[in-house]
Amino acid sequence: MERHQIQINPDQCIGCGRCVKVCVARNIELHDHKAKTVLRNCLLCGQCTAVCPKEAVSISGYTTGQIEKKGEVRLKPEEVLDVIRFRRSVRQFRPDRIPGEVVRQILEAGRLTHTAKNMQDVSFVVLEKEKERVEQMAVSLFRKGKPFADLFSPMARNQTIGERFFFFNAPIAIVVLAKDRTNGILAAQNMEFVAEANGLGVLFSGFFTMAANASRKIKKAIEMPRGKRAAATLVLGYPDVKFLRSVQREELEVKYR
Repeated sequence: MERHQIQINPDQCIGCGRCVKVCVARNIELHDHKAKTVLRNCLLCGQCTAVCPKEAVSISGYTTGQIEKKGEVRLKPEEVLDVIRFRRSVRQFRPDRIPGEVVRQILEAGRLTHTAKNMQDVSFVVLEKEKERVEQMAVSLFRKGKPFADLFSPMARNQTIGERFFFFNAPIAIVVLAKDRTNGILAAQNMEFVAEANGLGVLFSGFFTMAANASRKIKKAIEMPRGKRAAATLVLGYPDVKFLRSVQREELEVKYR
């Protein structure tokens, strides 16, 4: 038996048809004023379970339940824009420990992120105790490759690969793993918003993500599952720098057709 299946309780179903309207896979129809599935195979996106007014639709196999929505939740557009506008990559961190509850909130933001085809393929590795050991693996890899990079990039020649080149003494780093890279990046973006809301500074370490995907030693150290790759690495900590204003950006380039 498949782990997840759509289940419809006919005794609770009132035949309102809301689940039919939101079903992306067109896998629910009304028969005799009752909702019924067409095929066993389904996207399992859960839209039908979220819209049913009588909780007649459910999906089997989950250990987590659903949370009832209490009123409309709307963010203020200007405040959201300001979070984006004043957001800066942080490379100077205080040594303060990040509370476990804050880390769990950040991970929950990643877990709840929508994924293409409802793959739910995103997982996470929190580097804390093993952070320095894993970072040194990446440092060793980049030091070996630096002479070659120096031949082609003046910026590379100007870089010194120190012992804290990737994580900058931040208390933790979270590696976001996924089968589909876009899913992992979407999760990382939501995680950043929650981290910022908790007063943390965030750095997306593209260099460590490259190292994690290139090094067998790092893959083994972080127990990267077969079929997944590092999509993003979030370096997190309380910032030891205060930015006073936004930075300049190019004018909006857009076409309305």
